[in-house]
Amino acid sequence: MFHNEEVWGTVVSFHIPDQAADQTFVKKFLDQAIDYVHEIDCQFSTYKESSEVSQIRRGELSITDAPTRVQEIWRCCERARDLTDGAFDPFQERLGGFDPSGYVKGWAADQIALMAADYGITRLHINAGGDLTLRGGMNNEQPWMIGIQHPKKAGSIAAVIPIRDGALASSGTYERGAHIFDAQSNAIAIGALATSVYGPDGGLADALATALMVAGRAGAPWFLKPELAEYGCWVVNRHEESTWSIRWPERENQKS
Repeated sequence: MFHNEEVWGTVVSFHIPDQAADQTFVKKFLDQAIDYVHEIDCQFSTYKESSEVSQIRRGELSITDAPTRVQEIWRCCERARDLTDGAFDPFQERLGGFDPSGYVKGWAADQIALMAADYGITRLHINAGGDLTLRGGMNNEQPWMIGIQHPKKAGSIAAVIPIRDGALASSGTYERGAHIFDAQSNAIAIGALATSVYGPDGGLADALATALMVAGRAGAPWFLKPELAEYGCWVVNRHEESTWSIRWPERENQKS
């Protein structure tokens, strides 16, 4: 089963292999998941004036008075900021204040995977605008094989990673151009041309991919922290025709 839902200014794609679960449960799950992504959009969008995040940005709502879910994401963003030594900073006043966009899509995709498990769905591929949450593999023998887009060659795959259960987030200038801001230099981020991060938590993988766009090679020591022992990255240097990686599959899985 495939379904694409336009939301969050992008497309959220659902792929559930036909043999993964009873199709009646799949339909019920999909209905719930679609409602959920729109609910998250209404709550966290910086473009919807009525969202709680927009109210926080305008100073009309304090985080202590915000709904529990918003407070949870705020705390998760603080943790991601600390783990990346400030390279991921969704609290930049220069950009209007609290903006969890670099965290919440990956987090929401993980929540949808938990919903799927409640319906007995054991295999699932969610693509939330480039943030992937994956469960169960393509079948019992094969993991999901995920291709990483080449940052300069449209339609070309630069790297491949097999994932059975986990998340993968990528960031770069593929579609939106240079759009990530470096709070420390007050300029557009120039640390990397493209980044991909995998790990068990989709929200944190999303934040790390964004942070590596800012920090580039200076972000490598983050992955020595115990909290990031299960995460790995693949990074394309901005000013060189070269890449570097940490805990990424063997080179034979990569293509030039």
